[in-house]
Amino acid sequence: MSDEIATGTRVFAAAPVHGRWRRLDAPDDVLALMDDDCAEGVVACVADAGATFLAPIFDDLTAVVCLSGTPLSHIGIVSREYQVPCVMAAGLVADDWPLDGTEITVDCSTEPARVARTQ
Repeated sequence: MSDEIATGTRVFAAAPVHGRWRRLDAPDDVLALMDDDCAEGVVACVADAGATFLAPIFDDLTAVVCLSGTPLSHIGIVSREYQVPCVMAAGLVADDWPLDGTEITVDCSTEPARVARTQ
């Protein structure tokens, strides 16, 4: 995968998916997506593997990139239930994280899972 951003542990094997990067740090970020009715096609980036605030939009997400945790963390369990590809404990391999709206590919078909800018 070209223009790699991060690698991490996949929650389950899944084909590569493409979406728009969006950093979500708090419930207000999720509410903003709900208000704009634009959660569909989002690759959500969250820091806390125990976060529950994604629940209202989980079924609309394209993928989740979590900066901590394991596949047995809350985010991992919920992503498996919703069959939303998820990368746990994502470690940055690029110079910086993408800006919100950047087109991203999440590939959970390999281990480690890979996150890259889409070209």
